[in-house]
Amino acid sequence: MEFFCYHRDRPGSLALRHELLEEHWSYMDRYTAEMIARGPTLAADRDTPTGSVHILDLPDPAAARAFAFDEPGYQAGVYRDVVLRRWRNALGRTMWDFPGGPEDGDRHLVLGLGAGPAADLAVPPGRDDLIAYGPLLSDDGSAWLGTAALVRAPDQRTARSVLTADRYADIEVHPWQFGGRS
Repeated sequence: MEFFCYHRDRPGSLALRHELLEEHWSYMDRYTAEMIARGPTLAADRDTPTGSVHILDLPDPAAARAFAFDEPGYQAGVYRDVVLRRWRNALGRTMWDFPGGPEDGDRHLVLGLGAGPAADLAVPPGRDDLIAYGPLLSDDGSAWLGTAALVRAPDQRTARSVLTADRYADIEVHPWQFGGRS
């Protein structure tokens, strides 16, 4: 089962985040084989971290909750909240398979939260600019709760356009970059 996990930083936690960086990476090293995508969201300066995205293939919702809530930054109070949803890998690849590589162009997390009839289940045109794409689902996979995408786009407006605007209660767009050890 695939899961989308987004830890959002608590305001004022940057120093603690930096202090725990090696613990965070060591924790994530335990999940290398399960990773589909990972990396920080960033402030408008594209340098200051604001959150941490991980998309993984795990055995079940309990394993996903353990992953999200045992993470050292979460345990220490770096994050203000966590979005954890079952996810379906509509592209069938990892971020490391993305043809644009880790450095080519600006990257964004596009997170559309919704309810009701499912939207944007089909992969949109421009697949070469999609790093990861898929629906957010309930734990049992029966209810559509939104869509999450990692997108290469020149700006946030263009990134947002991968989702059908009127089908979501809210669409967030955050600068994002490939993560992991350098």
